[in-house]
Amino acid sequence: LSVKDTGIGIPENARERVFERFYCVDKSRSKQVGGTGLGLSIVKHGAKYHNARIYLDSTEGVGSKFTVIFPAE
Repeated sequence: LSVKDTGIGIPENARERVFERFYCVDKSRSKQVGGTGLGLSIVKHGAKYHNARIYLDSTEGVGSKFTVIFPAE
């Protein structure tokens, strides 16, 4: 499963933390769009429940791609 956006991208120094609850990369922007910082944390826990892996590819100013790989049964 892959999801790609054309947003602001995620700086390399924030990529480890982006899956933490309530973590927002750009706090001023999250107030504008109403983000809570829970979405990617929920994805992380759902993936863990299903023994899946999450991969993140992001370029600042271009966007991000999140890929979840589920194990074969």
